[in-house]
Amino acid sequence: MELPKLTGRLGLRARITLAFAIGALLLSALLSATTWALTRENLLTQREAAAETIVYQNARSVRTRITSSTGTDEILTMLSNLPAPFGSRPIVYSGTYTPLTPEFGQDALPASLREVVLAGQPARMRYEYRGQTQLAVGVPLPAVDAAYFEIISLDDLESTLEALAISLVGASLITTIAGAALGSWASRRALRPLSGVSNAALALAQGELDTRLEVNEDPDLRPISESFNQMARSLQDRIERDARFASDVSHELRSPLMTLAASVEVMANQRDELPERAQAALDLMVLDVNRFHQLVEDLLEISRFDAGVVHLELDDVHLAELVMQAVTHTSDVDVPVHLDAELAGVVVRADKRRIVRVIANLLDNAAKYGGGATSVSLTQVEGGVQLAVEDRGPGVPPEDRELIFERFSRGVTAGRRGSSDGVGLGLSLVAEHVRLHGGRVWVEDRLDGEEGARFVVELPVEEHP
Repeated sequence: MELPKLTGRLGLRARITLAFAIGALLLSALLSATTWALTRENLLTQREAAAETIVYQNARSVRTRITSSTGTDEILTMLSNLPAPFGSRPIVYSGTYTPLTPEFGQDALPASLREVVLAGQPARMRYEYRGQTQLAVGVPLPAVDAAYFEIISLDDLESTLEALAISLVGASLITTIAGAALGSWASRRALRPLSGVSNAALALAQGELDTRLEVNEDPDLRPISESFNQMARSLQDRIERDARFASDVSHELRSPLMTLAASVEVMANQRDELPERAQAALDLMVLDVNRFHQLVEDLLEISRFDAGVVHLELDDVHLAELVMQAVTHTSDVDVPVHLDAELAGVVVRADKRRIVRVIANLLDNAAKYGGGATSVSLTQVEGGVQLAVEDRGPGVPPEDRELIFERFSRGVTAGRRGSSDGVGLGLSLVAEHVRLHGGRVWVEDRLDGEEGARFVVELPVEEHP
């Protein structure tokens, strides 16, 4: 797995922690490797210097005792009496090689070392023999036509170095873990202000326009807080101006609208006396005035939501009975209502007017865009109830299923779903009313597989005791 792809999927806090951990690992590995290398070199140098001192002393002792007539037994006795440290194997060459330890004889000495020493030049060599590190030191004895060798085992020193390496690796792991912990702590402190910004942005998105960040004295964070607060103030002012504008316009339109509606009503009372063409024109005017009246009322309701002055007026409501009455009074056709038997007689706390408005808007939406509602159902779910309205229209494409709940939006296929008399505020008001109740609304395909849409409102209601 490539590192860029991995870090791209990690969060900022994880990346900071990972950076601290990698930094600690690299630094500790470098220090450990340097420490091990220097310690190894120093220990080997000291061991070799000490070994050379003893070998030269032993070589001088051999030179004073050996002659050309000294036999093998005498040489062995002499070697056994030499002051050699543990793991030292002496060898004397006087025409032939005589080792004190048979396993470490001529073959145990590197050929290149033997050639140099027998040529009259002292030498030493570190090499591997029988799986262990050995140090061989050779001293020529030209006065007696001989040479003295010692093979010293460095296995104990290698064991020491191995233990040191394990300790350094452990220390590196501990340092890496400590670096990761430090990175996690540092990232939490560094990102804590960003968490505040995130929470404040979420509060703004949920309509809490007075949300502000506490101005931090940190010179690096203060500009962020001030910029965010300035943005929030500008956003609040803009939304409040728009809300006031919509409210003022709606209020200003109500007076002439009432005059116009009254005039149209007077004309409608004398409809039979008008010519046929005038009657057709009057019918169109009545429809447009009613539509205009609904638009103004919807705009006023929307402006109240934007101004934040809308509150629930909770009452004890027989939910099943309310749904049946709402469907009966808001629909011109008989729409079958399916109720869960468990909901019969259940009393809940809800805003009756807003629940009725939700049902009316959904039925009106089905009539305008879905060829009319085919059924209304009320079912009980865990923690609440679901109200569903199904229609017989062409359905709502997946790409429009969130868009149609926005203001003045009927979806890109609204023209194909039936009449275009609506202005796109009905479903937006449904979403606002449902949100006030703490619920949610969505649209999906019909459950029976038939063509059409199914609008579902889920309300987390609690039964009234």
